[in-house]
Amino acid sequence: MTPFLLVLYLHINIICSKIIIRGICKMLLYKDIIKEGDSRLREKCDPVSFPLTNDDIKVIEDLNEYLINGYDDKIVDEYDLRPGVGIAAPQIGVLKQIFLILSTDEKGNLHHYAFLNPKIISHSEEKAFIPSGEGCLSVEREVEGLIHRSKRITASVFLYDFNTKKVTKEQIKLKDYIAIVFQHEFDHLNGVLFVDRIDKTNPYFIPENSKPIVFDANNLEGDYEEKGN
Repeated sequence: MTPFLLVLYLHINIICSKIIIRGICKMLLYKDIIKEGDSRLREKCDPVSFPLTNDDIKVIEDLNEYLINGYDDKIVDEYDLRPGVGIAAPQIGVLKQIFLILSTDEKGNLHHYAFLNPKIISHSEEKAFIPSGEGCLSVEREVEGLIHRSKRITASVFLYDFNTKKVTKEQIKLKDYIAIVFQHEFDHLNGVLFVDRIDKTNPYFIPENSKPIVFDANNLEGDYEEKGN
C-alpha cells in the first residue's frame, strides 16, 4: 500500500468503518452510476432542503461509501469498482445539489467533504489544468484534451459532518488540484460534463494564464476520475 493510500486508509477506518462493513452487503456499484447519454446528467439539480431527509442522508452516505471503497484494492477487484476522487448526486440519478470529494491534493494533504447547495462566489482569472486531462465516472470513453479551470475559488457551501450528520454553512477557499475537483463536481449540478469544456478545435491549447498542476514526487496524481469524478 502506497503512503497515499495508507493515509486514506487510516483516516477512513477512524470515521467510516461501519459504512465499509455495511457496504459489503448493500453498496453502490459502478454499474449503478449513470453514464454519458443519460438525459439526467444534463439537467440542473434542485437545492437540498433543511433539515435533511433520511433519503438525503442516505444519498450522502452511499456516495461517501463509494469513494471510500474505491481506495480498497480488494473491494475494487471483487466488485469491479472504478475509483474516484469525487462524485455527485446526479451521477446516481438524484437531481439534488450534493457532491463529495475524497482525495489528497498535490502536496499530500487529505480533503474529505460532503458539499450541499454550493455556490462559487469568486474565482481567479489565473487558470490551472491537470496535464493528463480529466476523467469522469459517468464517461466511459477515452477523451483527449485539457480543461482550464480557475486556480483559486471561494465558495459558499453547506458542509455535512459524517460523524454528527449535522450541516453547517461555511465559506471555503480552495486552490489548485482540489479547486479543480470542486469545479468538476460543481459542473455536474448544472448538467455540464468535463468533455463540454475541451476546445474541440485545439484540445491541447494552453492559454498564457493557465499553468499545470504539479504533484510532489511522493504523491501520485489522483488520476482524476480517476480516479474518476
